[in-house]
Amino acid sequence: MPTSRSTGRAVVRLGAVALAGLLLAACGGSPEGASGSADAKVTVTVDLFGSFGYEEAGLYAEYEKLHPGVTIKQTDTEDEADYWKSLQTRLAGGGGLADVQAIEVGRIASAVQQQSDRFEDLRTYGAQALKGGFAEATWAAATGRNGEVLGLGTDVGPEAMCYRTDLLARAGLPTDREELARNWSTWEGYLELGRQYKAKAPAGSAWLDSVGSLYSVMIGQQKERYYDASGKLVWETNPALKAAWEASVTAAQGGLSARLDQWSPQWNQAFAAGSFATLPCPAWMLGYIKGQAGEAGKGKWDVAKLPAGAGNWGGSYLAVPRAAKHKKEAYELIAWLTAPEQQAKVFRKQGNFPSATGAIATISGATDPYFSGAPIGRIFGEAAKAAPVQVLGVHDQNIAQQITNALGEVERKGTAPEKAWANARKGVANTLG
Repeated sequence: MPTSRSTGRAVVRLGAVALAGLLLAACGGSPEGASGSADAKVTVTVDLFGSFGYEEAGLYAEYEKLHPGVTIKQTDTEDEADYWKSLQTRLAGGGGLADVQAIEVGRIASAVQQQSDRFEDLRTYGAQALKGGFAEATWAAATGRNGEVLGLGTDVGPEAMCYRTDLLARAGLPTDREELARNWSTWEGYLELGRQYKAKAPAGSAWLDSVGSLYSVMIGQQKERYYDASGKLVWETNPALKAAWEASVTAAQGGLSARLDQWSPQWNQAFAAGSFATLPCPAWMLGYIKGQAGEAGKGKWDVAKLPAGAGNWGGSYLAVPRAAKHKKEAYELIAWLTAPEQQAKVFRKQGNFPSATGAIATISGATDPYFSGAPIGRIFGEAAKAAPVQVLGVHDQNIAQQITNALGEVERKGTAPEKAWANARKGVANTLG
């Protein structure tokens, strides 16, 4: 999700204003909140994808303690594409929807421009008071033509490079994060280190997990990707996109990847097996790595600055469907979960970088012992400040999926890049109808 950041006392002031607004909106002046009385028994259902970190950070338990009448029940789908497909089916039918539904940033334009009538306008519950607590671009992306507020931002995806220090050392490469950042200051430098790694790599280990992740992180460094600011499709002629494609093809044809589909069972197992040495990682990936690599991975991973500047990959929103059973309680929950204090807790536990401006200052000095004491607050904080404000389009995720599918053909089947690109064009045409 694109970000813009305020600094210094302005951040603290905005955070204080936002938090005060949240306390008024979510708690109604009472420590237990509007729905916290003992006789208000409500189960708020939350449907997410991936790892949002709320359970892991203990936030549900904390909220239930503050609101004795509320129970939170979460369901989770690991693959966002599967989640979105299911959500579309339920939105069309109007049934089976949770009180809170997550929306990935690549889908938010679709929700706002094409499905605004399926989601609550959160201004009804006081959301307008929270506007100053979020980055302008974060807030604007979930705002409809008539000012409707259709979601509250959970996190953004400033990017870095995660890597296995033990594997790099065994291949005779540097392991110091600052030295690596200098050596891979460009993507060509990163690929050159990959070639050096391949020459001496431990058995069964590749330089990176898949070329799809390389493409995703490179395109995340661009302001315009699939659409221009006027809403015109430009992906076929965008030179930045072609550069990301060509670098990914080079990595595939050079045998630098482990050829693992992201989110597949094999990819999950590869974290513990040491099947790849580097992983382009937005902040939210830290929690995922911990979950897959387990305790045995602690101290073997580190984080360094991304090649070729800052970028953004991901971020999400929490929305309340019109068909939700407990709309008011759902709003109170998402307002609390996206407040600066809670976003900071999730970052410390999972690495999900805050979208609430008031949380940025509080996590700037954060380090992570799992990642060899890496200064993750500084690394991801600097990336968030420098990341471009991206143009979001209705079919961003669908187009991205077709391109990564095509790269997978090059990577795993040896398909000629020209044929794979033609397949991507055909897939996009079919997707857009």
